Amino acid sequence: MASTRRLSSTLEMTSTKQPASRRGSERRPADRRGSGYSSGPSRRPSIDPSRLIPMDKTTHVGGTNDFNVVFIGAGNIMFGSDEGPWNHSFRFEHKLGLRLKVVALIDPAIERATAVLQKKCDSFVVSAYQATRVFKTLEDFVKNMSSKDRPRAIVVGSPPMFRGTLQPGRDIEMQILKYFPGVAIFMEKPIATGPKHELEESFQIAKAISDSKAICSVGYMLRYLKAVQKMKQIIEENELTVMVTIARYACAYESIAKPDWWDKSKSAGPVIEQGTHFCDLSRYFGGEVDIASVTAHSLDWDENAGHLSKVRIDESKIAPENRIPRVTAATWKYDSGAVGSFIHTATLQGHNYSCELEVHADGYSLKLVNPYVQPMLYVRRPGDDHEQMYTFPDDDPFFSEVSNWIDIIEDIEEDPEAAQILSSYEDACRTYELTWAIREASERSRANRLAASKAAATVFEEEGEAE
Repeated sequence: MASTRRLSSTLEMTSTKQPASRRGSERRPADRRGSGYSSGPSRRPSIDPSRLIPMDKTTHVGGTNDFNVVFIGAGNIMFGSDEGPWNHSFRFEHKLGLRLKVVALIDPAIERATAVLQKKCDSFVVSAYQATRVFKTLEDFVKNMSSKDRPRAIVVGSPPMFRGTLQPGRDIEMQILKYFPGVAIFMEKPIATGPKHELEESFQIAKAISDSKAICSVGYMLRYLKAVQKMKQIIEENELTVMVTIARYACAYESIAKPDWWDKSKSAGPVIEQGTHFCDLSRYFGGEVDIASVTAHSLDWDENAGHLSKVRIDESKIAPENRIPRVTAATWKYDSGAVGSFIHTATLQGHNYSCELEVHADGYSLKLVNPYVQPMLYVRRPGDDHEQMYTFPDDDPFFSEVSNWIDIIEDIEEDPEAAQILSSYEDACRTYELTWAIREASERSRANRLAASKAAATVFEEEGEAE
């Protein structure tokens, strides 16, 4: 008999009891700053979901002193677009209020940066931007900076192909550490999209950031979802051991008109550039991955089942070897012995994506559905074949990640449960490593399949000639 889903009301109305013998906070790391790293899945930082306050219900950080910020990147992630909910500047404005002072906007596209800055100055948040200066590089800003312009925080939203390495022009993290040691850093994800051999450089950057003790957070915002933190709460309160994670990310390819996204040589492919969020959530629950165990297969553009009818760019302009796969399916083992799986598909048309994550433990099934738009969590527990549904109205993980980061910079909470950085730079490097392992495994599988097909064709021809 098919199971039915039993509906509950919202999270705020759902009571949750914690056993007196162990509170979730007792299993959290003492370091709130995001400089350190812990590999055990049960020790990964978490936040009581009731503490994740919606943006419209929060109050501005108190104080009268200016909070100087440098924005690196003047694109959609920093200032928003019609394509999605991302817009870091909007969250900073709500968190800091009149204290926010963006002292510099850094982007080599000066005209674009000037245009977005003018829109801000024409709005009600003019006080944050009326003294903002635009520079092509961080070095240019440093050369022209006065003492009153020194930032308390730097937000990096430049494209990932221009960061995450030690190469000149793609080493923004090391530049920040050089010019502004100890200043807090917020870094967008993925940390890079360069060639695989540069991964080691990313880990070197992670160590440099950790050694500097800078407060660093990487923008894996799905970790800050109330639904995700509710899942962590259930696992911790019931002392569960995760047995398997099952992630699926189906994008609406028809809505993706950016040519670089379709070109692996520029975007590194959809698993690295797009599926990174769900690979990261998988690690958040499953723990560290045995990278050598990763296997993967792909459906590619030149296979019969790989034809797409509504691609909005001209794929013929992309070299065949750089065209993205339509489907990538991967499995792996976690160091704990648990199993993980991930499927990315470029199959849907229209605009809405379809994404789900399942986490299973003995007697428990936790299923996160539609995390980007309207997160829902379905929970099945021992003794009941029905699923209980939780909803999380007005949740904004983009705001929660920024809010928590600023709270830690300000050190305004003595309660260690109040704010946690949920993704350090090193943690993000390990997610990046997993996504590269998936891409490489799928490409090996494709190469082996093509070689076997070619060998079989050769044998067939030789047998035909022999007859």
